[in-house]
Amino acid sequence: MTLPREVRVVEVGPRDGLQNEAAALGVDEKVAFAQALLDAGLSVVEAGAFVSPKWVPQMAGSDEVLRRLRRPPGARLPVLVPNGKGFEAARAAGAREIAVFTAASETFNRKNINASIDESFARFDEFVPEARRDGMWVRGYVSTCFGCPYEGAVDPARVVEVARGLVEIGCDEVSIGDTIGVAVPTQVTDVLGRLQAEMPGAALAVHFHDTRGTALANVLAALQQGIAVVDSMKRRRESVESMAEPSVDDVFEKRPGKKASNQQGQALDHNRHFNR
Repeated sequence: MTLPREVRVVEVGPRDGLQNEAAALGVDEKVAFAQALLDAGLSVVEAGAFVSPKWVPQMAGSDEVLRRLRRPPGARLPVLVPNGKGFEAARAAGAREIAVFTAASETFNRKNINASIDESFARFDEFVPEARRDGMWVRGYVSTCFGCPYEGAVDPARVVEVARGLVEIGCDEVSIGDTIGVAVPTQVTDVLGRLQAEMPGAALAVHFHDTRGTALANVLAALQQGIAVVDSMKRRRESVESMAEPSVDDVFEKRPGKKASNQQGQALDHNRHFNR
């Protein structure tokens, strides 16, 4: 299959990356980090998350970050919102793009956001239609599409069902995630092929973790399936001022691997506690 002529990179470092930091950054540092990514030419940068700072202190101040960022023409600055309250806060801060998240694994979803998959969709129904009426661009994330730390293998039919549900509620784009980094290229081809067969024309993206060093091979498999949107995560340097002109290697820097272990009973997805 011919590879896409162009690939859009969705940079999630200011959200997915920073919320994984041991210590929360100040607003000035967050703004400098996200602005450097925008100034480097990335057209989509996930700017933060409107979640409880009690549970995710690293995302405190996302409203101020969003207000202070200089948005280049045509750029998107989606922010993650877990529920109606988060949506209202994001809208008040001037968000034009939002992202919602659920999983293809029932157990993971319950441990991650304290809700079943159906309950997560019920929450989306409370605000996604309103976001669409307001002209917002909506992105959906599906976690554990290739494996779950609790249930093990995930049925591709379940991935299709959840992704289709996100499209039906109004998501403009759906990101298919390998949350614990266990996917292999043949599995990527299989799952994406099923999605494309069942959801022709749907805007799909991929989100891989490099737990076992397979992320780039999985990206190639996705590109060979015609997927033209790939999530990436820039790791923050000690000095964000040094990021004024990051190299291509910097932007695609590998994320440190995480063991796909649940020995301590902790969800491995970074959205944990977002709706508590």
